[in-house]
Amino acid sequence: MTVRLLPEQVIDQIAAGEVVERPAAVVKELAENALDAGATRIEVHLRGGGVHRIRVVDDGSGMDRQDALLSIERHATSKLRALDDLMTLGTLGFRGEALPSIASVSRFTLTTRRREDEVGTRIRIEDGKLLDVSDAGGPPGTEIDVRSLFGAVPARRKFLRSAPTELGHCTEAVTRLALARYDVGFRLVVEDRDAFSVAPGEEIDRLRALLGDERWIPIDGARGGVSVGGWIAPPEVHRSAGGLYL
Repeated sequence: MTVRLLPEQVIDQIAAGEVVERPAAVVKELAENALDAGATRIEVHLRGGGVHRIRVVDDGSGMDRQDALLSIERHATSKLRALDDLMTLGTLGFRGEALPSIASVSRFTLTTRRREDEVGTRIRIEDGKLLDVSDAGGPPGTEIDVRSLFGAVPARRKFLRSAPTELGHCTEAVTRLALARYDVGFRLVVEDRDAFSVAPGEEIDRLRALLGDERWIPIDGARGGVSVGGWIAPPEVHRSAGGLYL
């Protein structure tokens, strides 16, 4: 059997599995990008457990056309310039792999506009193939629409669980980010129905809105240069379903 170099599209689809394991990974990557862009409100819309459709909308800084086109290139990032920057990173992502990986295994549309620009940019990609780049209207920020995840990679899609299971993982991903960033509004919409919507506020208010109105107890401590703070529920509070958020 002759040894051949794989086509770039096949290489990208194989490599995408390292970044995009399931719909929840897409949700996490896109929401973290929104946070890194300075968003004050993030909406996540899901269909079919995220397999059929994931749409993430933010009011962050947006991108001009040049940056939007670069964002879908592998290893292109605004968060890292040199090796030394790895020691001082303050962003959630930096490798420049998420968007091209997602775009290589889905029907992918990116729409973005900066506040200072009158017209935004829309980029459409299908399974790694660039279909169209055009002008677009809309509010400042970025919207990414991901459809038919792994549709062209059946070997990957067959390893996904049922839609309710994948939805649970997606919900968990959004909940974790919403708990950590209580200064940012989050909205989760499942099959066109609100699962939850929380406005920016205090940490305890976010905790109660997402996990229940228990008598949360604050904890605070420091030792050996390490400080820990957070909230715990009293011993008498218990649930049939376990959950741990750090």
